[in-house]
Amino acid sequence: MPAQHQINIPINGVVMGQHPTEVIMILSIESSCDDSSIAITEIATKKVLYHKKISQEAEHSCYGGVVPELASRLHAVALPEILAETKPYFDTLKAVAVTNQPGLGVTLLEGIAMAKTLASLLKIPLIPVHHLKGHIYSLFIEKETQFPLLVLLISGGHTQIIRVESFEHMEILATSMDDSVGESFDKCAKMMGLGYPGGPLIEQLALKGDEDRFDLPVPLRNSPLIAFSLSGLKNAVRLVVEKLGGASEMSEQDKADLSASFQKAVKRHLLQKSKKVFAKEPIKDFAIVGGASANKYLRNAYENLCKEFHKTLHVAPLQYCSDNAAMIGRYALDAYAKKDFIDPEEIDIVSTKKQQAGMLL
Repeated sequence: MPAQHQINIPINGVVMGQHPTEVIMILSIESSCDDSSIAITEIATKKVLYHKKISQEAEHSCYGGVVPELASRLHAVALPEILAETKPYFDTLKAVAVTNQPGLGVTLLEGIAMAKTLASLLKIPLIPVHHLKGHIYSLFIEKETQFPLLVLLISGGHTQIIRVESFEHMEILATSMDDSVGESFDKCAKMMGLGYPGGPLIEQLALKGDEDRFDLPVPLRNSPLIAFSLSGLKNAVRLVVEKLGGASEMSEQDKADLSASFQKAVKRHLLQKSKKVFAKEPIKDFAIVGGASANKYLRNAYENLCKEFHKTLHVAPLQYCSDNAAMIGRYALDAYAKKDFIDPEEIDIVSTKKQQAGMLL
């Protein structure tokens, strides 16, 4: 199946084709959804020596979201292509790391199968990586870890506030009761006929819109719950689209105004619940991670909130906000130091039920 992939290839340190001598490294693999990615990270310096990601956005855009079976087939083509470029590093690899939870089962299995094969053939340890912990470690790519932290994780599948005390101790303080932030952006973009992925499209349209035109509800506004819920807001957007005659009848200004109004309601919801956490938690360092953390409108809102509560805001570089193997590799560095390995025959994906129960951190 021919595929037109979008490719992002930052490479540092070692030029491909040169033999990397006297450098010990970890190879990391990410395939939890629709991004095929492999990275090589030097253990001693924490430098990312090689990183490549092949996105499937173009292939899934016509469906308005990720089709798991299609994503799996594309991973089966893309991952070997990337791996072939990393062969000069094989002699110096000390471990292989791979995302094994949470994510789409059929796509996780593509990365896991490759990691198991590499670990067995090269006779090196295998490191399983929780995808959400990988996002937290995106903050520390080519840096030392900094704990404790309060972390807001906003991605396509999760919306959570996590207290991160150490590598071993991470506690979920608040989580989503239904749709995640990223998922809501995608679904609302689809309602307006904007395409996929919805987050960047809505953010760009919102710049030209009036965020006060549509009075959308702020979820759980009067609830004492410290939790997130976006299904009601998403339904409110659907009702506005229907009132305006559907996506085909909406003007560009209608879409811009609705995008801005939706984004404003999401911001107010996130800030309201974050304030409740901030009031209880003395930790002074706060971070935003995950694909939706690239949204500059939300970043700016949290900069102001952190100033109000005298906290320091940390964010990952924009190129490492979405799913990538570099963050998996950075987590693997700390796991390697603690010898947190698994037998290649024992690694497996975690059931969807356990993922959704929030029991993994």
